Amino acid sequence: MNVHFEVVKEAEYEVFRKDVKDIFSIAVKEEFGELEDEVITDEEINESLDKPKAQVYYVYVDQKKVGGVVLEIDDDTHHNSVELLYVYPNCHSQGIGYTIWKGIEEKYPETKVWELVTPYFEKRNINFYVNKCGFKIVEFFNKYHPNPKLKKDENGFKEDFFRFQKIMK
Repeated sequence: MNVHFEVVKEAEYEVFRKDVKDIFSIAVKEEFGELEDEVITDEEINESLDKPKAQVYYVYVDQKKVGGVVLEIDDDTHHNSVELLYVYPNCHSQGIGYTIWKGIEEKYPETKVWELVTPYFEKRNINFYVNKCGFKIVEFFNKYHPNPKLKKDENGFKEDFFRFQKIMK
């Protein structure tokens, strides 16, 4: 499978935000049922999109659009992060996520450390990052150890996150 990253233009951010919201809501609905509040808000997505070092891409595999990613790339420290990564549900369980991840590693070979966070209940993500991509869980954010970057929320699903890290060789 051949992976290709296409820069998302600012004029396309609305469509990108909708993709993120739609796909992120799937696991939450499966775990908690229908919710009154948004799973992720425009403001939260914009925080990732608007970071000074953000790289925003649509991802294509074999010339088919399969998802998107927001990376924060620090060319000075080479400590980079995955801010948002999504794969369309009809592309799950086909090796596409792993192909995307390998493509990200190839695109940024100077990376020393990759980091990301994912909700505690996202078993699919946890399995993917730990068992497929080689990340380690290095921190658990919860009410006893809050993530200083996140705002308080009444809904527990936004409270408990794992922080993952992959040290590159």
